Amino acid sequence: MHCQLLKTHRLLPIKANKNIHLFNIVHMSSKNKFGVTAAKKAEINALESRILTAQNTVGKSQAIVTSLTEKSARIEGELNTSDTNKTNALNTKRLLETVIGQVKEVYDNSKIVVSQTEDANSKTKSVAVDIKILIDKLIYTVDVVNKLSNLVIRKKAVNPLTSDELVHMLETATEEANNAVALTLVALNSVFVSQTSIIASSASTDLENVQVEKLYTFMTQEGEVSTKNIKQLVDQMYEDALTVYTSTLEASQDIAKQLSNATADFNRADANLSSLQAGLAAAQAAVLAS
Repeated sequence: MHCQLLKTHRLLPIKANKNIHLFNIVHMSSKNKFGVTAAKKAEINALESRILTAQNTVGKSQAIVTSLTEKSARIEGELNTSDTNKTNALNTKRLLETVIGQVKEVYDNSKIVVSQTEDANSKTKSVAVDIKILIDKLIYTVDVVNKLSNLVIRKKAVNPLTSDELVHMLETATEEANNAVALTLVALNSVFVSQTSIIASSASTDLENVQVEKLYTFMTQEGEVSTKNIKQLVDQMYEDALTVYTSTLEASQDIAKQLSNATADFNRADANLSSLQAGLAAAQAAVLAS
């Protein structure tokens, strides 16, 4: 009996210790579960806070990209316009250079024509003088032949033996001399007509030369600083168009670089946001599963 009681007494502490151990296990399990849930909630809160920050960063990046995209499109339009203006200005510059070259050629040719016309006029005057001298000599010759013919005719009347052939020869000589005078007068008249035409042509050529010279001077002559000729104005127009195009091109390239960097920043921010959102979804799923 005593032995039985002793055995029972010994078993009791063992049973009590077992119950305490089971309680401790359950208590610790509950405590661990609560700790894990609290940690997950803290992690979720931290992720939500980081997501808000990431969303704000993405929004700002998106706004910058949108602004730069609009600015890039606008500057691209301005670049196209400035390129067109530059091309038109260059074409105008080249066209004016061609016109100036043509005017210069006309001016040079006009000076040559003026010189040749003056030379022709001088030679025509000289020919007219020579023909006048010839006519005077022919008239003198005709007069001598006429006198000789009259003398022979009178001799023939006095002396019938005077040669008829001589009389005929002198009559022929007189006739041909008169014809020569007439033809020379026609030639002299032609010279005077030609000289008149040359004088009129010379006046026209001189006028053309003066006008072309004025036009060429108006196009190319450098005057005061405040007064520019056509060539200087067109050259300046092209230089201004080139300057605008160059500055617009630099601005376009700068904006393109900014847009590229901003797009890269947006992509990184968006990828970070997607990663945080995925982490939040996983954390929430873990809490629900626990």
